[in-house]
Amino acid sequence: MNEWIYIVVTFIVAFGGWLVRSLSVSGAVVAFFVGLLISLGFEWKGLIMLGAFFVSSSLWSKFQKHKKMAMFEKVEKGDQRDYMQVLANGSVPAVISLIYFFSPSTIWLEMFIVSIAAANSDTWASEIGSLSKQSPRLITTWKMVERGTSGGMTLLGTIAAIGGALFVGIVSFVLWHDIHLVFVGLFGFLGSMIDTWMGAVCQVNYCCAVCGLETEKKQHCGQGTIRLKGGRFINNDMVNWLSIISATILYFFVTTLQ
Repeated sequence: MNEWIYIVVTFIVAFGGWLVRSLSVSGAVVAFFVGLLISLGFEWKGLIMLGAFFVSSSLWSKFQKHKKMAMFEKVEKGDQRDYMQVLANGSVPAVISLIYFFSPSTIWLEMFIVSIAAANSDTWASEIGSLSKQSPRLITTWKMVERGTSGGMTLLGTIAAIGGALFVGIVSFVLWHDIHLVFVGLFGFLGSMIDTWMGAVCQVNYCCAVCGLETEKKQHCGQGTIRLKGGRFINNDMVNWLSIISATILYFFVTTLQ
């Protein structure tokens, strides 16, 4: 009986995400299956964790959206998540949930929470940090860069990253009680910092041949763009996925080697 409830709830959430334009059609379909996998291992508590990330990040992406419009010229995608964005943020916790289903262990639960904390921390940093009155600084050189530049940091965005990680930690503590709130928050925040560093160092970046704008888009002003740095396949989605899995694996080694 519970399985059917999880299926219905997951469908409603995915369909609702599409209705409010937080998810594309492909994003909603993949989100549905990610939710099913998470409910398989962590049941309703896992769905609450996933919902906490999805709802909070969607709300922040819609918050003062008009002030973020100029930034959309630089980033590859807008605020409507497609299937690649859903996989980038949800595939790691979904796989961990599947592992937990076959081999229940506290370490898998903690890694699951860290993976969501890392995704939430990075999302809050991007969505809230883009509203900062300060110009962002590149994490590698500390030079001022334009808003929306991969690898850019602001004080507001950093505070938001900490808040996003701790928010997931608080939700997990309410659900499971024995979760180390600060430790989870620390590694979630670490995931966001890894994402920022990779964005500055190895994420692909292009230059528009027409207007000269540096952007993540392969097409701008109706023409192809010129690659300036980074691997062709290391886009923002790949960086998100790598940062989440890096923070999760680091958590595993740190906790198991104690």
